[in-house]
Amino acid sequence: MWGISLLRERSNYQSALIKGNLKFCLLILNQPFNKGHFHCLWSKAALRACADGGANRLYHITEGSQDSFLPDYISGDFDSIQPEVKEYYKVKGCELIETMDQDLTDFTKCLQILQKKIEKKGLQIDVIVILGGLGGRFDQIMASVETLFHATNITPFPVIVLQECSLIYLLQPGKHKLRVDTGLEGDWCGLIPIGSSCESVTTTGLRWNLTNQVLKFGTLVSTSNTYDGSGIVTIETDKPLLWTMAIEI
Repeated sequence: MWGISLLRERSNYQSALIKGNLKFCLLILNQPFNKGHFHCLWSKAALRACADGGANRLYHITEGSQDSFLPDYISGDFDSIQPEVKEYYKVKGCELIETMDQDLTDFTKCLQILQKKIEKKGLQIDVIVILGGLGGRFDQIMASVETLFHATNITPFPVIVLQECSLIYLLQPGKHKLRVDTGLEGDWCGLIPIGSSCESVTTTGLRWNLTNQVLKFGTLVSTSNTYDGSGIVTIETDKPLLWTMAIEI
């Protein structure tokens, strides 16, 4: 999706991510996730972490071969991780980091730790990928979105959330350029003004484009949009704006 140029345009990350051209870290949340996404991402990640019950998901999706899929660390208040799963990874030497602060989600706290480890290890990465976070309880979905707002103060790297057929990314104010001709895109996309209204949004490359449009709940939200076939979408926004799209892997 989004490498940064002098014009603050973001170019494409999604194809490079899946095809192996980008360096990234992987963070697994306590949500069901696509096995194809998992195997594609795990093997290429520079660092792998689980947020609390995310370790349960990792343990069960790798049943029979858990020894080959050990995370670098597991963090959280450990109210969700199953005792036998916690013990298994402890015995295997995985780092367990207890974070008891209840004002932040396990996702947010795990991201804080991840950034510190990236700095300590001197990792050169392009993006942080989150697996899970967009299914199940609605309050937890919203907590995942809220963490994307925290992320701007935690890490300088883009944070992308993937689950099943959906991808979300929080666009910062400025101009963004997305390639949507990689063959990995589904047929829908959307722009969600979550957190605050956007007073001026302009797009190209969508079937239903916006020109200096106000996006806010109760006025207009761009959902069930799609592409015009040009292969490039540009988005210019004056406020943070959530981009969501279908993915097919």
